[in-house]
Amino acid sequence: MNRSGVVAQTRIELMMTLRRGESLLVTLVIPLGILVFFSKVDAVKVDSSTSIDFLVPGVLALAVMSTAMVSLGIATGFERRYGVLKRLGVTPLSRTGLLAAKTANVLAVEVLQAVLIIATGVALGWDPTAGILPALGLLLIGTVAFAGIGMLMAGTLRAEANLAAANGLFLVLLFLGGMAYPLAKLPDAVEIFAKALPAAALSECVRGALQSPAHIPVGELLVLLVWAIGAPLAAIRFFRWEE
Repeated sequence: MNRSGVVAQTRIELMMTLRRGESLLVTLVIPLGILVFFSKVDAVKVDSSTSIDFLVPGVLALAVMSTAMVSLGIATGFERRYGVLKRLGVTPLSRTGLLAAKTANVLAVEVLQAVLIIATGVALGWDPTAGILPALGLLLIGTVAFAGIGMLMAGTLRAEANLAAANGLFLVLLFLGGMAYPLAKLPDAVEIFAKALPAAALSECVRGALQSPAHIPVGELLVLLVWAIGAPLAAIRFFRWEE
Protein backbone atom coordinates (compact mmCIF):
# COMPACT_ATOMS: atom_id res chain seq x y z
CA MET A 1 0.00 0.00 0.00
CA ASN A 2 1.25 3.49 -0.90
CA ARG A 3 1.47 5.09 2.55
CA SER A 4 2.16 8.61 1.31
CA GLY A 5 -0.83 8.32 -1.02
CA VAL A 6 -3.05 7.12 1.83
CA VAL A 7 -1.96 10.04 4.02
CA ALA A 8 -2.60 12.52 1.21
CA GLN A 9 -6.01 11.01 0.43
CA THR A 10 -6.91 11.00 4.13
CA ARG A 11 -6.13 14.71 4.29
CA ILE A 12 -8.32 15.34 1.26
CA GLU A 13 -11.16 13.23 2.69
CA LEU A 14 -11.02 15.13 5.98
CA MET A 15 -10.99 18.52 4.24
CA MET A 16 -14.00 17.56 2.11
CA THR A 17 -15.86 16.31 5.18
CA LEU A 18 -15.26 19.52 7.08
CA ARG A 19 -16.36 21.61 4.11
CA ARG A 20 -19.72 19.86 3.79
CA GLY A 21 -22.16 21.87 5.89
CA GLU A 22 -24.74 19.09 6.04
CA SER A 23 -22.04 16.69 7.19
CA LEU A 24 -21.01 18.98 10.04
CA LEU A 25 -24.66 19.34 11.03
CA VAL A 26 -25.16 15.59 11.31
CA THR A 27 -21.80 14.72 12.83
CA LEU A 28 -21.27 17.58 15.29
CA VAL A 29 -24.24 19.85 15.83
CA ILE A 30 -27.04 17.28 16.16
CA PRO A 31 -25.31 15.02 18.76
CA LEU A 32 -24.24 18.01 20.88
CA GLY A 33 -27.68 19.59 20.53
CA ILE A 34 -29.38 16.39 21.69
CA LEU A 35 -27.02 16.11 24.66
CA VAL A 36 -27.58 19.68 25.82
CA PHE A 37 -31.34 19.76 25.13
CA PHE A 38 -32.27 16.51 26.84
CA SER A 39 -30.01 17.22 29.81
CA LYS A 40 -31.75 20.55 30.38
CA VAL A 41 -35.43 19.74 29.79
CA ASP A 42 -35.48 16.85 32.28
CA ALA A 43 -37.21 14.61 29.74
CA VAL A 44 -35.08 11.55 30.54
CA LYS A 45 -36.34 9.61 33.55
CA VAL A 46 -34.05 6.78 34.65
CA ASP A 47 -34.11 4.81 37.86
CA SER A 48 -30.46 3.97 38.41
CA SER A 49 -28.54 7.02 37.18
CA THR A 50 -28.79 10.72 36.43
CA SER A 51 -29.94 11.92 33.03
CA ILE A 52 -26.44 13.04 32.04
CA ASP A 53 -25.00 9.63 32.93
CA PHE A 54 -27.61 8.10 30.63
CA LEU A 55 -27.24 10.63 27.83
CA VAL A 56 -23.46 10.82 27.30
CA PRO A 57 -23.00 7.14 26.29
CA GLY A 58 -26.05 7.32 24.02
CA VAL A 59 -24.82 10.46 22.31
CA LEU A 60 -21.38 8.91 21.80
CA ALA A 61 -23.13 6.03 20.03
CA LEU A 62 -25.20 8.51 18.03
CA ALA A 63 -22.03 10.29 16.91
CA VAL A 64 -20.57 7.03 15.62
CA MET A 65 -23.79 6.30 13.72
CA SER A 66 -23.91 9.76 12.15
CA THR A 67 -20.30 9.64 10.97
CA ALA A 68 -19.76 6.01 10.01
CA MET A 69 -23.16 5.40 8.43
CA VAL A 70 -24.70 8.69 7.30
CA SER A 71 -21.77 10.92 6.36
CA LEU A 72 -19.56 8.16 4.97
CA GLY A 73 -22.43 6.44 3.17
CA ILE A 74 -23.84 9.56 1.51
CA ALA A 75 -20.45 10.90 0.44
CA THR A 76 -19.42 7.52 -0.97
CA GLY A 77 -22.74 7.18 -2.81
CA PHE A 78 -22.26 10.44 -4.69
CA GLU A 79 -18.60 9.66 -5.38
CA ARG A 80 -19.76 6.39 -6.90
CA ARG A 81 -22.39 8.14 -9.01
CA TYR A 82 -19.95 10.67 -10.47
CA GLY A 83 -17.30 8.06 -11.21
CA VAL A 84 -14.83 9.25 -8.57
CA LEU A 85 -14.42 5.78 -7.06
CA LYS A 86 -13.77 4.22 -10.44
CA ARG A 87 -11.08 6.75 -11.31
CA LEU A 88 -9.41 6.57 -7.90
CA GLY A 89 -9.48 2.78 -8.00
CA VAL A 90 -7.05 2.66 -10.92
CA THR A 91 -4.59 5.22 -9.54
CA PRO A 92 -1.40 4.26 -7.63
CA LEU A 93 -3.46 4.80 -4.46
CA SER A 94 -5.44 1.60 -5.20
CA ARG A 95 -8.88 0.75 -3.89
CA THR A 96 -7.38 -0.67 -0.71
CA GLY A 97 -5.63 2.62 -0.09
CA LEU A 98 -8.83 4.52 -0.76
CA LEU A 99 -10.74 2.43 1.78
CA ALA A 100 -7.93 2.92 4.30
CA ALA A 101 -8.09 6.68 3.78
CA LYS A 102 -11.87 6.73 4.23
CA THR A 103 -11.54 4.67 7.40
CA ALA A 104 -8.89 7.01 8.80
CA ASN A 105 -11.11 10.00 7.98
CA VAL A 106 -14.05 8.47 9.85
CA LEU A 107 -11.90 7.72 12.89
CA ALA A 108 -10.44 11.25 12.91
CA VAL A 109 -13.92 12.81 12.87
CA GLU A 110 -15.06 10.44 15.60
CA VAL A 111 -12.15 11.44 17.82
CA LEU A 112 -13.18 15.08 17.42
CA GLN A 113 -16.78 14.17 18.20
CA ALA A 114 -15.81 12.20 21.29
CA VAL A 115 -13.68 15.04 22.64
CA LEU A 116 -16.48 17.58 22.16
CA ILE A 117 -19.18 15.28 23.60
CA ILE A 118 -17.11 14.30 26.63
CA ALA A 119 -16.10 17.93 27.29
CA THR A 120 -19.75 19.03 27.01
CA GLY A 121 -20.82 16.17 29.27
CA VAL A 122 -18.27 17.12 31.91
CA ALA A 123 -19.44 20.74 31.72
CA LEU A 124 -23.00 19.50 32.31
CA GLY A 125 -21.95 17.48 35.36
CA TRP A 126 -20.93 14.10 33.96
CA ASP A 127 -18.14 12.31 35.83
CA PRO A 128 -16.14 10.00 33.49
CA THR A 129 -14.64 7.85 36.23
CA ALA A 130 -14.73 4.35 34.76
CA GLY A 131 -14.79 2.25 31.63
CA ILE A 132 -13.33 4.69 29.12
CA LEU A 133 -11.09 2.13 27.40
CA PRO A 134 -13.78 -0.58 27.05
CA ALA A 135 -16.18 2.10 25.81
CA LEU A 136 -13.70 3.17 23.14
CA GLY A 137 -13.32 -0.44 22.03
CA LEU A 138 -17.10 -0.78 21.76
CA LEU A 139 -17.33 2.45 19.77
CA LEU A 140 -14.73 1.06 17.38
CA ILE A 141 -16.82 -2.10 16.90
CA GLY A 142 -19.84 0.13 16.33
CA THR A 143 -17.89 2.08 13.73
CA VAL A 144 -17.26 -1.14 11.80
CA ALA A 145 -20.94 -2.08 11.96
CA PHE A 146 -22.29 1.29 10.87
CA ALA A 147 -19.64 1.81 8.22
CA GLY A 148 -20.64 -1.55 6.80
CA ILE A 149 -24.29 -0.45 6.67
CA GLY A 150 -23.37 2.88 5.10
CA MET A 151 -21.13 1.31 2.46
CA LEU A 152 -23.75 -1.34 1.69
CA MET A 153 -26.36 1.32 0.92
CA ALA A 154 -23.84 3.49 -0.94
CA GLY A 155 -22.74 0.58 -3.11
CA THR A 156 -26.17 -0.79 -4.01
CA LEU A 157 -28.53 2.22 -4.24
CA ARG A 158 -28.58 5.17 -6.58
CA ALA A 159 -27.17 8.32 -4.99
CA GLU A 160 -30.54 10.03 -4.40
CA ALA A 161 -32.10 6.86 -3.00
CA ASN A 162 -29.06 6.33 -0.80
CA LEU A 163 -29.35 9.90 0.51
CA ALA A 164 -32.98 9.38 1.48
CA ALA A 165 -32.37 5.89 2.90
CA ALA A 166 -29.39 6.98 5.02
CA ASN A 167 -31.22 9.95 6.54
CA GLY A 168 -34.41 7.94 7.05
CA LEU A 169 -32.55 5.08 8.72
CA PHE A 170 -30.71 7.59 10.90
CA LEU A 171 -34.02 8.93 12.22
CA VAL A 172 -35.44 5.44 12.81
CA LEU A 173 -32.34 4.30 14.69
CA LEU A 174 -32.26 7.55 16.65
CA PHE A 175 -35.77 6.89 17.97
CA LEU A 176 -35.21 3.15 18.50
CA GLY A 177 -31.61 3.33 19.68
CA GLY A 178 -32.03 4.09 23.37
CA MET A 179 -29.82 7.13 22.87
CA ALA A 180 -31.98 9.95 24.20
CA TYR A 181 -34.52 7.99 26.27
CA PRO A 182 -34.65 4.48 27.79
CA LEU A 183 -35.70 1.54 25.63
CA ALA A 184 -38.00 0.45 28.45
CA LYS A 185 -40.29 3.37 27.59
CA LEU A 186 -41.06 1.77 24.23
CA PRO A 187 -43.97 -0.69 23.78
CA ASP A 188 -42.84 -4.26 24.49
CA ALA A 189 -42.92 -5.45 20.87
CA VAL A 190 -41.06 -2.34 19.67
CA GLU A 191 -38.48 -2.73 22.44
CA ILE A 192 -37.75 -6.31 21.40
CA PHE A 193 -37.33 -5.20 17.78
CA ALA A 194 -35.13 -2.25 18.79
CA LYS A 195 -32.78 -4.48 20.77
CA ALA A 196 -31.99 -6.42 17.58
CA LEU A 197 -30.74 -3.24 15.89
CA PRO A 198 -27.14 -1.98 16.04
CA ALA A 199 -27.99 1.43 17.48
CA ALA A 200 -29.59 0.09 20.65
CA ALA A 201 -26.91 -2.58 21.00
CA LEU A 202 -24.12 0.00 20.80
CA SER A 203 -25.70 2.55 23.12
CA GLU A 204 -26.54 -0.07 25.76
CA CYS A 205 -23.05 -1.60 25.62
CA VAL A 206 -21.30 1.77 25.90
CA ARG A 207 -23.64 2.77 28.72
CA GLY A 208 -22.83 -0.46 30.54
CA ALA A 209 -19.08 0.04 30.07
CA LEU A 210 -19.25 3.55 31.53
CA GLN A 211 -21.17 2.47 34.63
CA SER A 212 -19.40 2.05 37.94
CA PRO A 213 -18.94 -0.87 38.26
CA ALA A 214 -18.93 -1.63 34.55
CA HIS A 215 -21.46 -4.13 33.27
CA ILE A 216 -21.62 -4.76 29.52
CA PRO A 217 -24.82 -6.63 28.62
CA VAL A 218 -23.90 -9.88 26.88
CA GLY A 219 -26.97 -10.05 24.65
CA GLU A 220 -26.47 -6.54 23.29
CA LEU A 221 -22.77 -7.21 22.78
CA LEU A 222 -23.54 -10.29 20.70
CA VAL A 223 -26.02 -8.30 18.60
CA LEU A 224 -23.39 -5.61 18.02
CA LEU A 225 -20.78 -8.18 17.00
CA VAL A 226 -23.20 -9.81 14.56
CA TRP A 227 -23.80 -6.45 12.87
CA ALA A 228 -20.06 -5.63 12.91
CA ILE A 229 -19.34 -8.87 11.06
CA GLY A 230 -22.41 -9.16 8.85
CA ALA A 231 -22.74 -5.59 7.56
CA PRO A 232 -19.17 -5.26 6.20
CA LEU A 233 -19.37 -8.73 4.65
CA ALA A 234 -22.62 -7.76 2.92
CA ALA A 235 -21.03 -4.52 1.73
CA ILE A 236 -18.06 -6.40 0.29
CA ARG A 237 -20.34 -8.88 -1.42
CA PHE A 238 -22.83 -6.48 -2.99
CA PHE A 239 -20.89 -3.21 -3.40
CA ARG A 240 -20.81 -2.01 -7.02
CA TRP A 241 -18.19 0.60 -7.90
CA GLU A 242 -20.41 2.15 -10.60
CA GLU A 243 -24.13 2.89 -10.84
